[in-house]
Amino acid sequence: MMTNQERIAAFQSSLQKQLQPSHLVIEDESHLHAGHAGAAGGAGHFRIRITAQAFTGLNSVARHRLVYSALKGFMPHEIHALAIHALAPNES
Repeated sequence: MMTNQERIAAFQSSLQKQLQPSHLVIEDESHLHAGHAGAAGGAGHFRIRITAQAFTGLNSVARHRLVYSALKGFMPHEIHALAIHALAPNES
């Protein structure tokens, strides 16, 4: 099992490689879910804020699918829950 720092670095690497974001912030929110059933297995809760050209013209569902696709190798063992805020470069 990876440490949370190792997890975040791996997530960043995968997202950078597949989506080439201009902005990327990953926050570990696992501490907010202590005692939760998913947390008991060691998987974490994370929040991602990402801006990428790949999201231009896509609705939020399609954007989330791209993020999930980039991180599919980490679910469900490293990621239990994921909150995503995905924007195209021209959005704020």
